[in-house]
Amino acid sequence: MDKAVQELIGKMSTANPRWGSPRIAGELAKLGIHLAKSTVERYMVRPKRPPSPTWRAFLNNHMGDLVSVDFFVVPTVTLRVLFVFIVLAHARRRIVHFNVTEHPTAQWAAQQVSEAFPWATAPRYMIRDRDRAYGPAFRVRLECMGIEEVLTSPWSPWQNPYAERVIGSIHRECLENVIVLGERHLRRLLDDYVAHYHRWRRHRSLDMDCPEPRPAQGPEHGDVVEIAKAGGFYRHYERRAA
Repeated sequence: MDKAVQELIGKMSTANPRWGSPRIAGELAKLGIHLAKSTVERYMVRPKRPPSPTWRAFLNNHMGDLVSVDFFVVPTVTLRVLFVFIVLAHARRRIVHFNVTEHPTAQWAAQQVSEAFPWATAPRYMIRDRDRAYGPAFRVRLECMGIEEVLTSPWSPWQNPYAERVIGSIHRECLENVIVLGERHLRRLLDDYVAHYHRWRRHRSLDMDCPEPRPAQGPEHGDVVEIAKAGGFYRHYERRAA
């Protein structure tokens, strides 16, 4: 297909987000361009939908009782694929728990939840997608712990925004800058990143504070020094007396 027609379809779908593929195909036909609906769908630009007001209200109203869980994959230099399971508390954007495995199962994921919330510290709600790794063993464990599952709609990562955002940060700020050698190496990388994330990484949603509140330091605390961590992979700045 001519590239100009592809761009026209994209332009039409962007400028008219309520138009479906049949309407765009009909509009193109009026312009002498006859395409099947399936062909039009291939080149439509589908904008990301923001969370609905109802969903946003749910997230805000239950901030202190919500955690999100998600998996993401990390390839290694030897072409193995490792799966990282992450548990994020919404209130302070804290990474409560993470672990790495090559073979994620429902039983393994259930064990991670138990490790994340020992001694009756379980949250009220847990947001997750519909991945097959969350099988019967996982669901039974949550029920026994008194955690209510909140399932996102299929192909709707925007309904789990905090987990998606922290996973994106891990990729951009850590994993995209290094070649992962194996499972042990990945654990060490994530340990270093999580420590930096909690103590030094500021968040706009936390009024530019860190998940672990970081006090401001005035000139009376000394000179500004640069601190390098993890072999210089991360840097932060603080005041220290001479």
